[in-house]
Amino acid sequence: MAIRVQNSDLFCVCGNVKQFPAESLPEIAFAGKSNVGKSSLINMLLNRKALARTSSVPGKTQTVNWYKIDGQLFFVDLPGYGYAKAGKAEQARWSKAIEQYLHGRKTLRGVVMLVDIRREASENDRMMMDWLAYYGIPAVVVATKADKLTRNQVASALKTIAEGLGVEKSSIIAASTMTKAGAEDIWKRILELTGKGESEDGSSAV
Repeated sequence: MAIRVQNSDLFCVCGNVKQFPAESLPEIAFAGKSNVGKSSLINMLLNRKALARTSSVPGKTQTVNWYKIDGQLFFVDLPGYGYAKAGKAEQARWSKAIEQYLHGRKTLRGVVMLVDIRREASENDRMMMDWLAYYGIPAVVVATKADKLTRNQVASALKTIAEGLGVEKSSIIAASTMTKAGAEDIWKRILELTGKGESEDGSSAV
């Protein structure tokens, strides 16, 4: 399945819920702990090198960022959670912004939940999955940085993550922004959640 994204751009950057844009197009949010690779994954899915700004410094994304895709849907990059060096007040502000977004957006169709394939699911990861379940929001679990492990290690890591999050191992998508592994599977889930389909030539246009 080929994915064709013609146009994508940063639509708005919001520091608090009062700045969130009016609900319009379907939204897919991206959530995960700090430095898990949310911005890199968004860039990979959109075939852009630096639309979503990446950083090796954890906690870089401290705002809720909306990216408009072909005038049809939004990708929403949520602040990374679990950054220990951030002050408690700052962590509380990020947490509040995330929960207000999850609770209040009627146009939210699902959340791409990122976890580092080399790590066990954290307490914050489990809390996020509990939030999504509580609000009835579909989750697409993506295990990032799969290129760092061998095939056998990937299989073992996915089993561990699945047990930690209480999901089926087969539902987790192993991905790598270096090799672009997992991109088509993630897009397939996004298109299903947003009600988008394939064009006549068999490719999927957003």
